[in-house]
Amino acid sequence: MREGNNLNDEKMRNAMGWLLRIGVIISAILVLIGGILFFIQHPHETRNYSVFAGEPDRFRSVSLILDNAIHFKGRAVIQLGLLVLIATPVIRVFFSLLGFLIAKDWIYVVITLIVMIILLNSLFAF
Repeated sequence: MREGNNLNDEKMRNAMGWLLRIGVIISAILVLIGGILFFIQHPHETRNYSVFAGEPDRFRSVSLILDNAIHFKGRAVIQLGLLVLIATPVIRVFFSLLGFLIAKDWIYVVITLIVMIILLNSLFAF
């Protein structure tokens, strides 16, 4: 019984490692593509970094970011890459929760649920 449990733990660690790698790689690719698109679409734009300017409203909503990214707007593709980067550890916690539920490891289910609640609260609280 213990041998199979070690094998399942190793599979879970490997899956989580691959999930994090893939999320970071996809994020980096999106940010790179978005940066290239941005420089192509705005070749002469200069920024004044001495004054803080927040993101326009079209980059503050996931649905608007997706809509603009589908139309290959450089800044939106960069924002999508950043959203993927932020979502990667959240997805990892969710899959950890599923793994612990399948394994019926109730202590880790409770701990992971607490972590998930804290993550979601920090993401969606205003």
